[in-house]
Amino acid sequence: MTTAVALRYRFYAARVLATRAVGDCLVRVTFGGDDLGEFAGGGRDQSVSVFLPHPGQDAPVVPLEAGEDWYTAWRALDPSVRAVMRSYTIRAQRPERNELDIEFVRHGDTGPATRWAGRARPGDRVLLLGPAVPDERTVRFQPPTGADAVLLVADETALPAVGGILDWLPAGTPVRAFVEVPAAGDIQPLPTAARAEVTWLVRGATGPGSSLLADALRGARLPGAAPYAWIAGEAGMVKAVRRHLVGERGLDRRRVTFAGYSRRGASEEDLRAEAIDA
Repeated sequence: MTTAVALRYRFYAARVLATRAVGDCLVRVTFGGDDLGEFAGGGRDQSVSVFLPHPGQDAPVVPLEAGEDWYTAWRALDPSVRAVMRSYTIRAQRPERNELDIEFVRHGDTGPATRWAGRARPGDRVLLLGPAVPDERTVRFQPPTGADAVLLVADETALPAVGGILDWLPAGTPVRAFVEVPAAGDIQPLPTAARAEVTWLVRGATGPGSSLLADALRGARLPGAAPYAWIAGEAGMVKAVRRHLVGERGLDRRRVTFAGYSRRGASEEDLRAEAIDA
């Protein structure tokens, strides 16, 4: 079942095909379905909204019959009934096989999405909301003309996006990447044709949103003479790193893309509600 949401976006029905652990903190879920052959992903850090069922539900509850007003109708539903909605990055896409991969950060039973990912089984049903035509508005990684190198700064929530970006970059592109992860078991190979140097920072007992990445960058060599910087992860970390790169290093703010994938102490529902009320 598919329903048009707007000219450029639509819902895609999908089922779980397989799951596997990727390091200590990520679980990769492979989704399949005829709809996914038409998913117009742009690679890199392509984002998608994932709608998950609650325990005991056979499928996520989304009022597709409401058409373009689905979001208002979805918000009006009882939160214990309406589908759990979360934003994720497409880690890999195989349209010729009607498949794509999404990696979920595992936090035990601390939230509905991580619980779902930890218990997902082949055949489980979800809905994805993503581009129906090539649409770069949902791809944040956009190197400007003249950039001669790439700087990637991320924590584990943005690690799948880092992998997608490195997959996409042209051969030989100079890259420096700084990635913060909770444990040494989260360090993973990141194959790429780019000329990439990856620095892994193990957070250990320190909580997310620390100064670990900003501190590491202060003494680091940046790539190229005119690099493009992409920063993603916990909002406090992103703010500190951006402040350092623009305020202390003098990078042109127009060459710095930043995205808060999470905020310490706030759920995605909190962040969406704040955005609506702003």
